[in-house]
Amino acid sequence: MFEKVLIANRGEIALRIHRACKEMGIKTVAVHSTADRDAMHVRLADEAICIGKASSKDSYLNKPSIISAALVTGADAIHPGYGFLSENADFAEMIEEHGISFIGPSPKMIRLMGDKIEAKKTAIEIGLPTVPGSKGAVENVEKALEISNEIGYPVIIKASAGGGGKGMKVCYNNEDMTNNYFIARTEAKTNFTSDVVYIEKYLENPRHIEIQVLGDKFGHVVTLGERDCSLQRRNQKVLEESPSPALNKQERARISETVRQAMEKLGYFSAGTLEFLYENGEFYFMEMNTRLQVEHPVTEMVTGIDLVQEQIKVAAGLPLSFEQKDIRFEGFAIECRINAENPETFVPSPGKVKAWHVPGGLWVRVDSEVYAGYSIPPYYDSMIAKLIVFGRTRNSALMRLRRALQEFVADGIQTTIPLHQKIISTPDFIDGQYNIHWLEKKLLKES
Repeated sequence: MFEKVLIANRGEIALRIHRACKEMGIKTVAVHSTADRDAMHVRLADEAICIGKASSKDSYLNKPSIISAALVTGADAIHPGYGFLSENADFAEMIEEHGISFIGPSPKMIRLMGDKIEAKKTAIEIGLPTVPGSKGAVENVEKALEISNEIGYPVIIKASAGGGGKGMKVCYNNEDMTNNYFIARTEAKTNFTSDVVYIEKYLENPRHIEIQVLGDKFGHVVTLGERDCSLQRRNQKVLEESPSPALNKQERARISETVRQAMEKLGYFSAGTLEFLYENGEFYFMEMNTRLQVEHPVTEMVTGIDLVQEQIKVAAGLPLSFEQKDIRFEGFAIECRINAENPETFVPSPGKVKAWHVPGGLWVRVDSEVYAGYSIPPYYDSMIAKLIVFGRTRNSALMRLRRALQEFVADGIQTTIPLHQKIISTPDFIDGQYNIHWLEKKLLKES
């Protein structure tokens, strides 16, 4: 087992990793920017090293500085968390070249599943259901029109290296395609340095269902149920729950076993998540995230399995300590992503937190680095906390979440807590009747 792990991230996920390491008797090294010198995980870590200025490119995306910090402190492994360099194959390779273990999948796997076009080709080869679409990159508008008419409108243009809604355009006819094709490529080039795009059939009212997987280096893979991530704003997840209220027992078993077999065939190890669109009883593979997900706590709540500790054990060369038949799913879990933003305009609200009180009680979990007196920096993602609750039934989880949101105090800044209170009070959400467009079109009524 590792003796010292460097945490190459910030915020709540850095603290989450620190806690997992300490419970395993592993020392931690926190790297931080000048803006994060007062962060909670920096205060708690065994060692802390400043790796650059506030800008991400000068700190959390600075590969040489992070690896130098690991070498100076004698860390024998690096955990990348999520975001930043977590899915950067070059970073993973650099780490291994310096004799340090990367807590994640192999660089080859990151590279394979990180390219959406290659990931889709691979998905077809290993038996995953996919959305009808182009077989690869669409290099000109003429080809785009031809493919779109073969598939049938509506279709969506996607950036091959993209995510977060950038480089994505929905087209309902040839005129839309002609107008949006070049816009999508320009957005892709601007945001991801690659203007490669592809085309897929656009599903109009799907759910966003993802399957958590965990594999070791001995060929064993398990699936840990699904998460429903359909509540989204501008392709960014807002709230997640497990199990999904949209799936029945047979559908759940079918997609879980399909994914497990596919990942075994692929030879995948570490934690990973496969994301699907689900509509009319059918699943369509979208992409795979070869890392820990923001919403991993809901899976931990319903399975009782610590995903971060399992990641660390796998990276250290240990086999999974359980098989698929050993996993027990109990109850319901819901997670709210709480951002430092105006709950109506979504304008970021960084600044000093004057008062901070998180809810407690049975089966209530809050993942956050915030404390009273902490100044939220304006340089990074605005998510400041995750509130996760568990209940024996979905209704009991909802009632617990309602109570917990009422208890949550965050003075001095604006947060999206009121938005979550509004969401969970709507009949559609209470009944589980929502899709990926519901939040924007029905509750927020955005164009």
